[in-house]
Formats: sequence, C-alpha cells, structure tokens
Amino acid sequence: VLPGPGLVFATLVSDWPVLSQSLLTTLVTTLEGFMAAAVGGIALAILFNQSKWLEYSLFPYAVILQVTPVIAIAPLLLIYLPQQAAVIVCAWIVGFFPVLSNTTLGLNSVDRNLAGLFQLYGASRLQTLRYLKLPAALPFILGGLRIAGGLSLIGAVVAEIAAGTAGAGSGLAFRIAESGYRLNIPRMFAALLLLSLAGIVIYG
Repeated sequence: VLPGPGLVFATLVSDWPVLSQSLLTTLVTTLEGFMAAAVGGIALAILFNQSKWLEYSLFPYAVILQVTPVIAIAPLLLIYLPQQAAVIVCAWIVGFFPVLSNTTLGLNSVDRNLAGLFQLYGASRLQTLRYLKLPAALPFILGGLRIAGGLSLIGAVVAEIAAGTAGAGSGLAFRIAESGYRLNIPRMFAALLLLSLAGIVIYG
C-alpha cells in the first residue's frame, strides 16, 4: 500500500519518459497562467493606484474571484472555454489576486514625506509612479509573484484533474489520478514528488 522510497525512485527512473512529458505539460500551463496573473495583477494595481474610484469599484470583484474555490469554477470553465484555455484560466485565477493585492498595498504604502517632496517639485503622476511608487513597491510585487507562482501550479493541477485530460499532452495531475485508478501507487508517488519539486523550484 505504501511503497518504499527506493521503489518510488526506481519508478521515477523507469517511467521518466511518460512523467517528464506530463511534467512539461503542467509547467507550461503553470507558466502561462502565472505570466497572465503577473501582467494582469500589476497592471490593474497601477490603475487602482491612479484611480481610487476604479479601485473601490473593481476590487470587491477580485476578492470574490479569490474566495470562490477554483475546484468549483473549473467545471464551468470547461463548458464555456476550450479545454487548454480553461486550464490556463484556472491557473490565472488563483495566482492573480496575490499579485494584485500585494502590488496595490505596495503602491499605497509609499512614504508620505517622499510623496510630498515629489509633489513640491512638481513631478507628474507618471514621474511619481516611475521614480517613487514602483521602486518602493518592488518588494511587495516580488512577494506577490512568489506566492502566485506556487498558487498557479495548484490551479493548473486542480484544473487538470477537473478536465480529466487523457492521452498525449496530459499533465502530472492526470497521471496521479490515472495511477490511483490503476492502483499503480509507486507512479502516483513519483508524480507527486515531481509536483512538489516543481513547486519548490518555482517558489525559489
């Protein structure tokens, strides 16, 4: 029932052609979702910082999107979107909010004295954003990106399980489910080990 570490590593080696292809599929999906979350989250946070009216109007929808479990959204997305697009959107959904909220917090946490100095010297909004707010918010942005990377992997895995993709192009999540159906427990642990290592690398 519980394979030893030696058997898991032996399975990882023997099944590497299948598992490596699945790992690549999952990583590509994760990267696409992460890039969309990073670009969209930072861009929207900048718009929020420039317009409080826009922030008050749209931020509640971002919160709703975050607190809704992605496992509940995935089946609906699979109805309305092509399969691969739905998987990427799931990865984007869970990674988007940490980038948005951290970047917004960083842009709004600029030293008031420095902001007043920029205003005193007649800096434009664009100059203030470029030379003061974005550099000051960089630690917050990078923190949000670090969180979003791991969450994008989780979103991709959840979407792959919900999609139930089979055959060529299947991700590691499907390999785990498939191994469970076939009671191939060593391969299940090998795939899970690859997912964990991928998450650690992304976090790093």
